[in-house]
Amino acid sequence: MSIIITAEQLTKTFTLTQKTPGLGGSLRALFRPARQEVPAVKGITFSVAAGERLAFIGPNGAGKSTTIKMLTGILHPTSGTAQVLGKVPWRERGKLAYEIGTVFGQKSQLWYHLPAADSFDLLAHIYELEPRAYRERRRELVALFGLGPYVDTPVRKLSLGERMRCEIAASLLHRPRILFLDEPTIGLDVVVKQRIRDLILDLNRREGVTIFLTSHDAGDVEVLCRRAMVINHGAVIYDGAVNALKHTYLRTKTVSLKLGEPWAGFDAPGVRVLKQRGYGVKLEVDTDATGIDAVMAALLSRYSVLDVNVDNPPMETIIARIYDRPPASAAGE
Repeated sequence: MSIIITAEQLTKTFTLTQKTPGLGGSLRALFRPARQEVPAVKGITFSVAAGERLAFIGPNGAGKSTTIKMLTGILHPTSGTAQVLGKVPWRERGKLAYEIGTVFGQKSQLWYHLPAADSFDLLAHIYELEPRAYRERRRELVALFGLGPYVDTPVRKLSLGERMRCEIAASLLHRPRILFLDEPTIGLDVVVKQRIRDLILDLNRREGVTIFLTSHDAGDVEVLCRRAMVINHGAVIYDGAVNALKHTYLRTKTVSLKLGEPWAGFDAPGVRVLKQRGYGVKLEVDTDATGIDAVMAALLSRYSVLDVNVDNPPMETIIARIYDRPPASAAGE
C-alpha cells in the first residue's frame, strides 16, 4: 500500500500571554506581559497507508485536535514536517481540501435552517463539481445512507442520528481520499451508533477511503479500526494493532441490569458488583476469567432480566492503563 500521510518530528507549541495585573500591578508587566510556552504536540512521527483505518485516540488535551488541524492545514507547526497526499497541508490547504473530507461530531457543516439537500447543492458549488456527476453522486449517497425520507427536511428538525448521516454524506460528495472523523457517534444511541459504523466500514470497502478517526468510544475503535495510535501529553505512547490493544487493555466489560426481582447476589470468577440499588445492578466482568456470554447466560437463568446493557470501559480508563504500562513492543507494530 502507498503511504499517503507522513509526519516527521511534528511539533506545535503555543505561546500563552499571562493575564495583566490590575491597576495596582507593575507597569512593566502591563506593557511587557509574561509569556509561557505550552507544548501541545511534541515531535511525533508516523505514517498512514492508503485505505487504512486508524484510530487516533487520547484523553482531552492530549494533542489530537492540534495534530489533525496541522494535517488538514488549519495550523502551522512550530517545527517538523508533514505531507498529506503529497502536499504540505499548511502551504497547500486549498488544493488539499478537494481531496479530504472532515466530519466533526459537535460542529456541523450543514445549514441549520435549510434542508440537507440545499447544503449538498452549496457544497457542490464550493467543490466545483460537474452538475451531472454531482447529481449522480448525490443519488448514490442518499441511497447508501438511507437519506430519502428526510434529505428535504430542515436540519433543525432532524434527530442527531439523521443529522450525522447527512454530515458524513456531505463530506463525501467530492469523493475524498481521506476522511477525518472526530467523534462521529457522540451522543447517539446504541442502534444508531452501529448504523453509522456500518456505513463507514462499507464506505472504506467500496471506495478505499482512508479513515482517520478520533473517538472516546472504545466501541468505535474496536469496530472501525485495525490500527490504534494513542497520544498523551503531546507524545505517541502506543502505535499498534487494535487487536493487540484490545487483548492487552480491553479485558473488562460493564454489565448494567434492570431486574424484575430483588438482587440476591451472583458469584462467578472475575465478576464483581460496582453498584447495586433496588432492582438495578452494575457488574464489572473480567473477560479473561469468565466470558461475557457465560455471565449473561448464568444471570438470565437465575433472574428475570427486564433490561441489560453491556459497555466497554471508558476510553480514558483504557488510555490511563496504557500510559501506566505501555507495552514495550507497541511502537512500530
